Amino acid sequence: MAEKKRYSKRYCRYTEAKVEFIDYKNIDMLKHSLSERYKIMPRRLTGNSKKWQERVEVAIKRARHMALIPYIIDGKRVVESPFRNQ
Repeated sequence: MAEKKRYSKRYCRYTEAKVEFIDYKNIDMLKHSLSERYKIMPRRLTGNSKKWQERVEVAIKRARHMALIPYIIDGKRVVESPFRNQ
C-alpha cells in the first residue's frame, strides 16, 4: 500500500505577525502572495486564512489598479524574481 505524503502545516503569516491592515502600497508584504508571473497564489499554497486571503486579494487588485503591480507578464520573458528590478 502506498504511503501518504505528509506536508508540513502552513500558517498564516499575517495572523502570526498580528497585522491589522494590509496596505496596497506595501509591495514587500504583497509579494509573498504573488507568483513569478504576478498571479495571485491560492490559499493552499500560501497558508493564509480565509479572512487574510480575501484582504490580500483586495490589496493586490488595488495595487494593480494604481500601477504598482503589473496585470500580466510576457510569457516569453519570465523573470526569476519580479521585484529585483525595483
